[in-house]
Amino acid sequence: MIPYSRQCIENDDIQAVVDVLKSDYLTTGPKVEEFEQLVAKYVGANYAVAFMNGTVALHAACVAAGVKSGDEVITSPITFAASANCVLYCGGTPVFADIDDRTYNIDPEDIKRKITPHTRAIIPVHLAGQPCDMDPIHEIAKEYHLTVIEDGAHALGAKYKTKKIGCLSDMTMFSFHPVKSITTGEGGMITTNNKEMYEKLKLFRTHGITREVSLLKKDEGSWYYEQQQLGYNYRITDIQCALGISQMGKLERFVSRRKELALKYDGAFKDEADIVIPHQLKGADSAWHLYIIQVPHHDRKEVFERLRVEGVGVNVHYIPVYQHPYYQDHGYSNVYCKNSENLYKHIISLPLHPLLTDDEQDYIIKIVKKIICGDGA
Repeated sequence: MIPYSRQCIENDDIQAVVDVLKSDYLTTGPKVEEFEQLVAKYVGANYAVAFMNGTVALHAACVAAGVKSGDEVITSPITFAASANCVLYCGGTPVFADIDDRTYNIDPEDIKRKITPHTRAIIPVHLAGQPCDMDPIHEIAKEYHLTVIEDGAHALGAKYKTKKIGCLSDMTMFSFHPVKSITTGEGGMITTNNKEMYEKLKLFRTHGITREVSLLKKDEGSWYYEQQQLGYNYRITDIQCALGISQMGKLERFVSRRKELALKYDGAFKDEADIVIPHQLKGADSAWHLYIIQVPHHDRKEVFERLRVEGVGVNVHYIPVYQHPYYQDHGYSNVYCKNSENLYKHIISLPLHPLLTDDEQDYIIKIVKKIICGDGA
């Protein structure tokens, strides 16, 4: 089976982890700060805080934004559940704005329609690595005094106009799960240009405890520390960050290969009436985490299963979050986002990752055309 995605781990990545295993630090140590600085510099942000995974990074960002019981946060339904769950963790209410039916990203016009006096923040999701249209989202946020937390789990290496995703909004989350642009095994990060939010993120990551003298209520000695709020143990390890540092040196190569593969898919399918290929937002440069096609004239389940039988490890991204049983049982049974539900009925993600070979992609293209378009049947 050709997997829809997988990590690319090379000998120098392995050696970087081995070196840390032989060092004095295994958990939070110097490699964490080194990794944070590397990512912050890459995206053009002033600060970065690394976490044990992307979900807890989103939780921390919601806390830093002041999300609390009674607050509403607007996000996309076409995403992994974490983009909404992080709001629930804070006692807030996720509100789902529909997507643009061309880009599959959140529609700024529907964001505006969903704003109420209780709205605290917006979490736009850069689905498949393609940036959302951030200018109108920022205009809305400014008009209504909202915090913008970008879910960039798919988008490390992407650009919106002239700037990389990660420096545009109040906060941006990146994920380092094995199928993402780079990996730390599990891991996440928040980038920000706001020093106050940066300090809140660091405090929340480590039980609400600080040793920084400038923040202490009193100072009883060099050993002294204070718990100043209720935080969590959301720390990442030096082992993970050593892998992340090594992987960052390959990020541009990985993203370049993803783009090359995506362009080849585009060329193969653009003239096929039974396949809808991804539409790219003008002025945006995708990181190509996923290559999502639509098969509107076919039974998606049948196509999916036939592709898998042929050894093509397709997937579906994503079930609209509010359709999950948990959300249906907790107040979302009447939610309906037309574009999101129409899209979900037809989408399939084809294999796309840096280790995908030309021969494997040629085979995928041949099988997709045979099953969907009837070529060679």
